[in-house]
Amino acid sequence: MLSLPRWVRVPRPRTFLYLMTLRTGTEMISLSMIFNKVTGFYGLLAVLAGLKLSPLQLSMYIYSVAALALTAFLMPHIRKQTPFQCLALAWFYLFDTIINTAFTTAFAVTWLLAVSADQSNKGIPSAAPGGSTIDETAGFTSPKFNVSAVNVIASPASGAGQDAVAYGTAAGATLEQSIGIEESVPSIIVVGILTLIRVYFILVVMAYARQVLRQNMYSASSTKLHLNTDGSTDARAENPFAIGSPQGQGWKGKLGRLMVKVGEGYWLGGQVDEAWVKGLDGRFKTQRTFNGPPGTIERERRARSGTGPPVPAKGLGIGKL
Repeated sequence: MLSLPRWVRVPRPRTFLYLMTLRTGTEMISLSMIFNKVTGFYGLLAVLAGLKLSPLQLSMYIYSVAALALTAFLMPHIRKQTPFQCLALAWFYLFDTIINTAFTTAFAVTWLLAVSADQSNKGIPSAAPGGSTIDETAGFTSPKFNVSAVNVIASPASGAGQDAVAYGTAAGATLEQSIGIEESVPSIIVVGILTLIRVYFILVVMAYARQVLRQNMYSASSTKLHLNTDGSTDARAENPFAIGSPQGQGWKGKLGRLMVKVGEGYWLGGQVDEAWVKGLDGRFKTQRTFNGPPGTIERERRARSGTGPPVPAKGLGIGKL
């Protein structure tokens, strides 16, 4: 099979911020995720206090509470290096990022429309996600007098004067108008930077899950003798959730095989795909200790390959001195 060019492969970080191990980084990322999801409790408390929320906002708070419980359950397995839970955490963090990005985009659009509504005497469009709640709580939308243009109609009046009637024209709230506001561009930049940081966190969590999978399989096959002349291990790790393996039983085995199947080359690919895996914490390198005299490895290799010195002929005697 042809390998993909290096520039199109999924990056595989070796450390977290070049300062900490992947395990420490994954623990810190999970902890930040827990603090982020705690806000779901406050949202549900607001509902109990009588605050009216849109269906989108209510669904976000309910999801945050469920995500908090799942993250709290999976986080202890980071230190235990349990393959199934670490792999599940990696996939969950990926899906959580996608869901959070969708929520953030929806509410950012609504907020920009709310800022734009401040420039007109119209409220936020009803089609905006959560627009009714923001319109009620923002405190600056739907002003009494705020127009974008003033037209004056003058008509002759009796005598030397004129009758003039002025009326304003209000513009609707639009994204184009909100982007032109001074505070909108920095807000968009901050959201973009935070999204890029979240993408890096995804790579870290996935790299740690991959490390746990490979380490687990190499530990399970530690009884096998590897005598590769280049000192490297097998090029590809076995599937820890394969049928017949201890972790391949039941629903966990089926779900584990499904999670590994998507991106199998990433999860189980070996040194053929990435050379840096050889020395990652010494976990992907076979630890061989031989107590024999110098040359034991070479003699054993030559004996196995049949290239050793010929066996002395039977009956060959050595003369007495």
